[in-house]
Amino acid sequence: MQLADVVLIIHFMFVLFVVGSLPMIWIGAWLHLKFSRNLAFRLTHLAAILFVVGESLVGIICPLTRWEYELREIEADRSFIQYWLHRMLFYDFPESVLTVSYVVFALLVAITFKLVPPIIPGKFKIKH
Repeated sequence: MQLADVVLIIHFMFVLFVVGSLPMIWIGAWLHLKFSRNLAFRLTHLAAILFVVGESLVGIICPLTRWEYELREIEADRSFIQYWLHRMLFYDFPESVLTVSYVVFALLVAITFKLVPPIIPGKFKIKH
């Protein structure tokens, strides 16, 4: 296995974490599972999507994408998501469409903090 493949696997796991965590939070809340309200997990998830939004709004290529492309000696003119969506769908989305998608997803993650609030350690819940 090449180092570029390791970087790609790490990148895929990051994307899976960002995208997969939101439905898992909702499912976990519905099933009353503690992990869905874990503050560290929730803040890490929010930070991950905000990082993606930030790099997209600034217009930079993801560092993992750039590193993988450099290792494979590929020109890095597209984002990771755009590259793989193109590979799967044979269609090239403009960066602006992906940026809007990232922002909307980040808003869903933020709204989830309100609708499925994390438990803050040391804070007691008072039942009425």
